[in-house]
Amino acid sequence: MTAVVIYKKYANRRIYDTHSSRYVTLEELADVIRQGREVQIIDAKTKDDVTAFVLTQIVLEQAKRKNALLPSPVLHLIIRYGDNVLLDFFETYLQQIVHNYIQYKRSVDDQFQRWLDLGMGLSTRNPGEGTELNPFAALFGRSLPTDSEDDR
Repeated sequence: MTAVVIYKKYANRRIYDTHSSRYVTLEELADVIRQGREVQIIDAKTKDDVTAFVLTQIVLEQAKRKNALLPSPVLHLIIRYGDNVLLDFFETYLQQIVHNYIQYKRSVDDQFQRWLDLGMGLSTRNPGEGTELNPFAALFGRSLPTDSEDDR
């Protein structure tokens, strides 16, 4: 597991990377996170952890460019119920839902790639028979008739 990268946030809204000893932009900070690193941002004056605030700022900046973050009905719910119900939902469920979605998407993408790779090697002829193998035969574990055999 990689160590958390520590940043300091100054009153002038600048963020200082303590590892590389330089100021970074919100976009550079987002790139670090996209690379799989965990970050922690500490207010330089108060020593408070302001990570959630800065990460929210990054998300809002990205949403601003796309002119949407969440659908209007969800935003209405957030405003209407505020900290009470939604904070619990976000802390308890949303992270797990997003994590599960990403894992599922990766597994489906991997499986689809395996099928594509499998299909690429199945277009050869079966030695001795002179007939082309059906590309789905390997998937189902048996020999399936080819189009030419169906026409007989």
